[in-house]
Amino acid sequence: MAKVKVPFNSFQFGELSPSFTSRVDTQLYQAGAQKVRNFLILGEGGVKKRPGTEFIYEFSNIRIPSNPMEIRIEPFIFSDTERYIFAFSNQKLDIFTIDTSDNSVSYTMSLSGSGNCPWTTEKLSEITFASSGDVTFICHTSFPPKIIRRTAVDTFTTEDFAFEELQLGADTDAFVLQAPKQPYFDFQPQGIALTPSSFTEGTLRNLVAKKISDGTTYPYFTTDHVGKWLLLGSVPVLITNYTSSTTVRVTIPDGGIYRELAPDSAEVFSGVSFVRITMALHNLKAGDSVTISRLGALGGITQTQIEGSFTVSEIIDENTFEYDCTHNANSSAIGGGSVRVATVAPTTEWYEQSYSDIRGYPGAVTFFEGRLWFAGTTGQPDHIWASKSNEFFNFSIGGGAANDAIDIASSFGEFSQIRHLVSNRDLQVFSASSEAYIPAVTSAPITPATALIKRQTPFGCSFARPQPFDGATLYTQASGEMLGSFVYSEVEQAYNTQNVSQTASHLMQSPLQSASIKGGFDRSESYMFLVNPEGSLSVFYSSRGDQKAGWMKWDTPGEFHSICVVDRQLFTVVVRDKGDGTNRYYLEEFKDDMPMDFCQYRTDGVAGVFDVSDQYLDNAEVKLLSGTDYLGEYTVGDVTTGEVDVSAVKDSVTAAYVGYQFNPILKTLPIDILIGGDSLTGRPRKIDMVTLDLLDTLSVAVNNKNMVLRNVNDDFSLDRANFTGKKEFRLIGLSRDPVVEITQSVPFGLQLNGMVVEVSF
Repeated sequence: MAKVKVPFNSFQFGELSPSFTSRVDTQLYQAGAQKVRNFLILGEGGVKKRPGTEFIYEFSNIRIPSNPMEIRIEPFIFSDTERYIFAFSNQKLDIFTIDTSDNSVSYTMSLSGSGNCPWTTEKLSEITFASSGDVTFICHTSFPPKIIRRTAVDTFTTEDFAFEELQLGADTDAFVLQAPKQPYFDFQPQGIALTPSSFTEGTLRNLVAKKISDGTTYPYFTTDHVGKWLLLGSVPVLITNYTSSTTVRVTIPDGGIYRELAPDSAEVFSGVSFVRITMALHNLKAGDSVTISRLGALGGITQTQIEGSFTVSEIIDENTFEYDCTHNANSSAIGGGSVRVATVAPTTEWYEQSYSDIRGYPGAVTFFEGRLWFAGTTGQPDHIWASKSNEFFNFSIGGGAANDAIDIASSFGEFSQIRHLVSNRDLQVFSASSEAYIPAVTSAPITPATALIKRQTPFGCSFARPQPFDGATLYTQASGEMLGSFVYSEVEQAYNTQNVSQTASHLMQSPLQSASIKGGFDRSESYMFLVNPEGSLSVFYSSRGDQKAGWMKWDTPGEFHSICVVDRQLFTVVVRDKGDGTNRYYLEEFKDDMPMDFCQYRTDGVAGVFDVSDQYLDNAEVKLLSGTDYLGEYTVGDVTTGEVDVSAVKDSVTAAYVGYQFNPILKTLPIDILIGGDSLTGRPRKIDMVTLDLLDTLSVAVNNKNMVLRNVNDDFSLDRANFTGKKEFRLIGLSRDPVVEITQSVPFGLQLNGMVVEVSF
């Protein structure tokens, strides 16, 4: 038989889709595998067994299989020395503090109840958040933005987001209102006007909704409108009473209601007393009464002569009318300042507050260029709002000055719910059907005049939070079947979406949550983590500058449920059985020194007996490691309740790792190679020998054949040393699709830099 050596110098492409089994001609085939489970792909090309998890805290929740997410953890970083984990659950928030001196984690406090924590189980995967200083804003379309405020090192409170208020009227006036500086929108159908019973200040003023076309009433209002604000003309009014679906009563502040017109909206003509006013969609008719104010002297007519209450004398068009001030102008002129016009005529210039239990609340939030940004209410799914510069609670549009608040719509021709805002190179906008951005100009910040949403790609985004990663933003497609890399092309001067999950499409399983780590586990690489509904993690590695990218899958005895990164620490919520058959939730941390999952290093052993009752219940099956000694698998309570007794193996041991073993697996594609343009596919062949290039490894098996580290002439009183170097495994058996499967039977360290497979055919 002929022989050939097939080198595997890299596993940089990680786990590949089953569809690649015949692509012997590609580099992917030579540097990928059928399975890469519970490994980390390294920048050098090799793989290393992933870190185990350290047990931190047991939650009170019991697993309910019908709920895809019952606990969600997210980071909160106040400073380099004050870091926290927020654990959201049904109307509850548990808070943990990270001691930055040793990176240990401790439970701090909890908040609960619908008032403090309005999120429910079914909404956990959909909430968004953004932090600045000592506050975190939590958003969902079903409740007002919530603020989690850090008031001391170990104390937090929650409060509803509240807009700054504008006092309408002086303290001595009879009708003073504190109007929120909030956005408004015209939700009413076109042609629906409001007719006030009076435009002067006062309470219980009637507002009647009518059709402009025929003057008939229109059923617009519900009882839910009581307590809501309307912008009537240029003045906020408060709805205080519901009369019927067509009529409500409002409080009008001192100064009354009016429309403030654009500058220079008045015109007079030499020799006549008529004043022409330009007022868009005024809905006036000849004979209506108007009150004019803030109109300065014009064309020789004094201010006292040109202002006051008048009767409309002529309608020029729908945007222009005239009244007779009874004093002739001595010259024609345009000007007069910013005119205010008050009238009880029906007006279509009215707006309802954007955020409410009627219209929904923002579903997306972020900070960008000194502004707080909201987006995506139920009533305005494609709208984006930004606060005034450095005034996070002021969303008053104002006159469009550079620092004024911003209110823009995507206007893509479809109403697609905006799900995420991401602060990156630009302000990136991810909706249910497309990806867009608001350009950030290097020479100046975004202003009301320059804010523009540019649609880029048409894939849509799921509720899993997009992650800035490796010079791009990674997001899960709305269908859950693709991980897209939203990256800017200097050549095209636009963003493109690249499908980075195409080579491992089977690992995209509609993930519920995402997180990314930039340098962790004592390594420099960056990894993206996706939490799958069935309890595994799909892990993506990328180094775009080196054109390297690959996928891994992590699993555990139990289910990974949620994940978050705090600086360079990776935390997870896991569903596990600790011995009694009941699945509970646990907070754990991936740590490089933990050889197993749900693990702790215990130093309280007495003559080989460990009390583990603080973590495990009787009947739990655990494994123990002490130094480089594997002590075996034991049943908690087998000898004494709550204890593990290893004295029969090593009665002197007082310190050991106790945990659940997870299984690293690397399974190659069928060993194949092109020889003279022809492959070995389909031909019977045999793997004679596999030579592994190992680093700091104590346990490894090739096709279930374990590595032997001890020799008969070794001094068994000394600890075993990690093995570094080449290790040969001789195999037998003939197959048309021979594979090499790397596993381990004992939970020690394992790093595989590469291997050479010798094949006979």
